[in-house]
Amino acid sequence: MIAPDKYTEQTLLATRAWTPSLLSIQTSRDPDFRFRPGQFARLGLATGDADPQIIWRAYSIVSAPAVGHLEFCSVLLPAGAFSNLLRNLPLGGSVFVEKAPYGFLTTERLVRGGDLWMIATGTGLAPFLSILEDSYCWSEYRNLVLVQSVRTEAELAYRASIEALMAAPPGHSGGARLTYLPIVTRELVPATLHARVPELVVSGELERAAGLALDPSTARVMLCGNPEMVTQTRAHLTMRGFAPSRRGIPGTLAVENYW
Repeated sequence: MIAPDKYTEQTLLATRAWTPSLLSIQTSRDPDFRFRPGQFARLGLATGDADPQIIWRAYSIVSAPAVGHLEFCSVLLPAGAFSNLLRNLPLGGSVFVEKAPYGFLTTERLVRGGDLWMIATGTGLAPFLSILEDSYCWSEYRNLVLVQSVRTEAELAYRASIEALMAAPPGHSGGARLTYLPIVTRELVPATLHARVPELVVSGELERAAGLALDPSTARVMLCGNPEMVTQTRAHLTMRGFAPSRRGIPGTLAVENYW
């Protein structure tokens, strides 16, 4: 159980159903809640029982630190207790947000400069959207590469927002160029890649599509999503010389499992 003084009660402001099982939500935000782009928060929903309990789940934050609301993206599981509560929560309903943010999938853990690769499957995209909404990465890196791997075209959530960022970076920041590489693995969709991320890394197709090398001397890589993708891709990158941060020394690789 989380003590009541460790969380705040917020309000569900808006929802967007990308597919029947993929939902984004916006909530109000406590003025004292602070986080770094790439971190996640623990959300709670109250059961409707006579003796209600709060069910907690962790979700990466989609929104930028500077905006006045919080946004999250969730996969709705058919038999998930939290999913059923979220699916039926009306606008204006209560969402509890733990006061402390969590996670280390942040650019502070990486060597500065060079090319920043952000590789995601499914809702693992969320922390990278927060990072891209912050002007820091646009001035810190030479090139930004966002890889979004999903099963079907309908699951390419936030595609329009990503393309808008390519045209007009936050604060009209100069310097970095954003390359967006969508991957759809179970449908043949024009202008997308079609193999799994680890296969595209091994074959070199991901580098060819980006026009950039996955070389630890110039590239920094962040992985987030399906644990199998993260494990396999991390193994391939480790063999190339990529390494996580150690004892406060920035690295070239940061990872987080996230469905």
